[in-house]
Amino acid sequence: MTTDRSAPQAQAYPLQWPSGFPRWKQGRVSGSFKTNFETALRNVKKSLELFAKDSGKKIEFPVLSSNIDFNPLTINTGNRPADPGVAVWFAWDGLQVCIPVDRYDTPAANLQAIHHIIEARRVELRHGTLALVRATFSGFQALPAPKGKHWRDILQVGGNPTRAVVEANYKRLAQDYHPDRAGGSIEKMSELNAARDAAIAEIG
Repeated sequence: MTTDRSAPQAQAYPLQWPSGFPRWKQGRVSGSFKTNFETALRNVKKSLELFAKDSGKKIEFPVLSSNIDFNPLTINTGNRPADPGVAVWFAWDGLQVCIPVDRYDTPAANLQAIHHIIEARRVELRHGTLALVRATFSGFQALPAPKGKHWRDILQVGGNPTRAVVEANYKRLAQDYHPDRAGGSIEKMSELNAARDAAIAEIG
């Protein structure tokens, strides 16, 4: 775990959704974006570079988090995973920022939407002040995973677990971590409870 409190605690794969940020509950649509994933990624990178230049503040520790597995030594999930959500994490002006989008049915469309969100912040810079943009970005401020760990690690689940799997693992681990049990503690139980809350907030 990094000691820099401004550095987002994010992983590229699988998707790490910001704690407490609700997932899209309605039906996903294709959107009107005419772009593929590679082009959308280039657009986001360029937008971040220009935003940093416009604001005079560095973009640090950028991470693209999604359910696309880019590891060439594993079976790639392709550009249409079951969960197409995308989250772009970075640090800016002392803020831990995460811009998550999952309303569209492909990672490419969700990533292109993030490009437009960043471009909207550039418009705010041109017509407003740095303080205004900072206030806007505070709405995207990301909470790190409990004690630097992701809820998947704490709950001992991988990939994209269902709520039933999360609940089953929570109950199993709670029996071991309960303060009344040998080896259990208030701290371990609190961490487990926080991980369950983060998991439910992400997967619904």
